[in-house]
Amino acid sequence: MTKLRDLHLTEALVARVERQEPECPGVRGVAWIADEAFAIHAARLLAEAGEGPVWTFAYGSLIWKPAFEAAEAVPCVLHGWRRSFCIHLESWRGTPDQPGLMLALARGGSCRGMAYRLPDAGRMEAMEALLRREIGYEVDLASVRWLKVRGEAGVMRALVFYAAPLDPAIHVCLPVEEQARRIARAAGHMGSCAAYLHNTVRHLEELGIRDRYLWELQRLVAEEIAAL
Repeated sequence: MTKLRDLHLTEALVARVERQEPECPGVRGVAWIADEAFAIHAARLLAEAGEGPVWTFAYGSLIWKPAFEAAEAVPCVLHGWRRSFCIHLESWRGTPDQPGLMLALARGGSCRGMAYRLPDAGRMEAMEALLRREIGYEVDLASVRWLKVRGEAGVMRALVFYAAPLDPAIHVCLPVEEQARRIARAAGHMGSCAAYLHNTVRHLEELGIRDRYLWELQRLVAEEIAAL
């Protein structure tokens, strides 16, 4: 496995741009999910899951900051999808003046990650916690999909968040150099985009997962921060 010291985007570089900006609520101009609606959506998704184990696929921050204690975690591959910083952020890890980017899944290629099994006891609570962590707006529910992932034991159906984001107000397709420029500079009330990228790449490396796109992106972001 590659040693973590080989990362170009080091903790020292991230510290140069790490900060918390004032929160900018409601900048998208779309409806938030009402508090009481999370339980309704959680129940619907569990009904869609049917009998047997319920899995969710983690490819980004869910790996290093899960929403629940998983009953089981297994490496797996999602075919037909790839990681992409393609969600335009004006809050969370960006502002309207300095927008950031969030990781999602775009069509094409493949993506190695982890499948986490929801606990049998407290499954409803775990699903609701997962939704509250991942989804803030009603429009984003359209990018929550059940997809097939492949692990050592075979194929299983897993819940995936932000697969092909559908809201044209936030879905952007930028050259990797422009992605790096944004990520190197943007921060919001949840911290910086650079820290988000660093945490994701570091934890993937610890799992023995090297995503060539993210590896190139962290190198470019490191160069951007060094040049600021």
